[in-house]
Parts: sequence; structure tokens; C-alpha cells
Amino acid sequence: MDMTRIDTLFRQRRSGHTLPQDLYIGADTFDFDMAAIYGESWLAVGMECELPKTGSYISLMIGKWPVIIVRDKRGDIRAFHNSCRHRGSLICQPGSGTAPKLVCPYHRWTYDLDGSLFAATRMPTDFDKSLHGLKPVAMENIAGALFICLSETPPPIDDFREKLTAYAAPHNYKDLKLAHQNVLVEYANWKLVMENARECYHCPTGHPELATSFPVGMSKHFDTADQTKALTFAAQLDELGIPHDPVEGPWWQVARFALNEGTNSISMDGQHLSKKLLYAGNDGDIGSMRFAVDPHSFSHSTADHVFLFSAVPVSSTETHAYNKWYVHKDAVEGIDYHLPSMAELWDVTNLQDKQLAENNHRGVNSRGYTPGPYSQEAEMLAQRFVDWYCDKARAYIDAHVD
Repeated sequence: MDMTRIDTLFRQRRSGHTLPQDLYIGADTFDFDMAAIYGESWLAVGMECELPKTGSYISLMIGKWPVIIVRDKRGDIRAFHNSCRHRGSLICQPGSGTAPKLVCPYHRWTYDLDGSLFAATRMPTDFDKSLHGLKPVAMENIAGALFICLSETPPPIDDFREKLTAYAAPHNYKDLKLAHQNVLVEYANWKLVMENARECYHCPTGHPELATSFPVGMSKHFDTADQTKALTFAAQLDELGIPHDPVEGPWWQVARFALNEGTNSISMDGQHLSKKLLYAGNDGDIGSMRFAVDPHSFSHSTADHVFLFSAVPVSSTETHAYNKWYVHKDAVEGIDYHLPSMAELWDVTNLQDKQLAENNHRGVNSRGYTPGPYSQEAEMLAQRFVDWYCDKARAYIDAHVD
């Protein structure tokens, strides 16, 4: 990785504009992004409900880095680098499951759920097992939402924890269950995928189905031009004691906003997707609570379900978009909700976004590409994301270049 060259590219970035070409398509930029951005940021990985009992685990890849998240015997959720301390083999294949202990398939080194090494055969008598436990990964459980950070010095998270705990309270994240999940392969740079995910400039024409319930004409913090509706919605939430004003930190945003008139959920017809509501007050009409975490995720929580999107780079030209849908833990599939209906809107929307991002990537490859200006009315969150990316990169470069 040529840090001097990458430094030059960031210095070429013009304020209020998209990035220089090689910051999107350069192969060495991918390695930089993984080290400086994904390796130094808090990442949303799912919900506590996905680890329902002792030994439940989730194994996932953050780019080329394998991580395992597990519920230990005390009920605590821990995260570790998924790499055996013997010769580095992957202990758990990507996916999820339940195991009483974590056993490396190569030479059967065995770890307790707290990461300590339990057994390693045919090692010398003076071998100290206590020095060979799994290496931990920083983990935060915020109101039932799980976040990890691969850095040894994670960014401060206290303010985000406080705000998300308050805003997520009506949705009772700890009473969720995972109803459905999938992954969509997008042949586009991860930053183009996320810029697209951070703005709705394209939504009126690009997402007609989403526009049924989602206020696609909103600006920065989902601000609406209809002040009468905004004030009415705010008054309703104030009466219910539900926080809603937009709040943000350097790498996160949280807000609650009203959905379109006559709708109460983000769905094809704008109606609840699950009869078993997470919050029944105000007839289950509390808009959408959106939280977003840079560099890679956003989530929408309505009164009936929660949707979580996260983007993980695979290369400079490929991104995997992970999607998860959650409902109340007591909701019964086929009675309270139906999977095809549950997934339909975001599946349609994500496929449309895949086409838009891939088309954007092909255009950025052009010899005629020149960074263009963001709309100050419709693309402020996309610009905010790119500004954050540049600031994060600058801090990493300054710390690693003599």
C-alpha cells in the first residue's frame, strides 16, 4: 500500500464533491479502506436475539477478516478473532449455530465460550494454555443491538449508546427474533453503495415502491417541507414520551420521522407486516426510527418490525450487502407475518440500488470521470458520509506517515 500516493489522492478531493477516481476504483485503496476505515470503526453486526442461548454463535467475515460472536455460560456476548491460536485455522465457518465449546477442525484445539483455551493435545508439559486463548474483539450490546470494533483503540461510543438506547426503547430490541436474512452481491465499490444508501435524491424515480410509505422528498435529517404534519407528528410522540429529534455524532446518526399519510410501516402497501406489534401505542403508528453507523449500515425500526442493512467490502469492485428482518419474538410465521411480504419491499429496493450502484461504478471507471458536486438540498447525508470518510482517512494517514 503506497500511503504517500493515497495521501495525495485525499489532498486532491474538492470540498462538497465526490471523490477522486482512484479512491473508488484503486486496488490499493481497498487495502487502505479495510485498514483505516473498517479496521478502525464500530460495525453493526446484528441483534442479541440471534444468540438466544449458551453456545449460540455467529461467524462472519469483515472483508478478509473472520470474526466469531458467541454467548458464553454467564449469558454475556463476546466477540473474538476467528483464528486458532495454534496455526491460525478458521475455527467456525461463516454462518450461525450452537456449540458447547469452540473446536478448531484442524488439530482439535478446543476453546471455552469465554475464549480461553480448554484443551490442546500433544503439547509439551510446560505449555501454558492461559497464554493461548482466542484474541478478543471489542463488543458493545446497545439495547439489544450488537456492534464490534476490530481496533485495539475503538472510537468513543458512550454518546451513541445513550442516544440509541433511548430511541430504540419503544421497539424492545431484546424481544426480537430474526425472521429473515439474505445477502446481495453488488459489483460496485463499497463507497458508491453507501453514498447511494445515504441519499434519496434518486428515490422518486429509482424506488417507486418505497415511495408508497417512505417520504422520499425529505432532506438531510429526513426533514419535511410539510411543517404542519411534522409538528403534529412531533406532538404525538411527545405525548407518548418517545424521543424523535435528530441527534448525531462524528460517525452515527439517530432520528425518528413520520411516514407518508395513511401508512404506518415501511412496506409495499405501507401497512404493518406483522400483526404482533413491537409497540402498540398510537395504533402502531410511530413512524420510523432510523439509526445509521459509518462506514457501513443503516436500520429502520417501525412499530411492527426492524430492518438492518450493512455493506461489507470484498474488493475494490465488489460489495456484499447483508439484510436482516426482525419481528416480535412471539410472532408466528404464516399467522402473524408472511416472509414473502416481509422481505418484498427491501428486496425490490435493494435490487434497484444494486443496479444504480453498479451503473455508477461503471461510469466512475470512465476516462472522462471528474468529481461532481453534491446537491446541498438532497444529498447532505451522502456528503456527510464522504466528509467523514476523508476525515477518518486523514487521521489514519497522519498516524502512520512519518
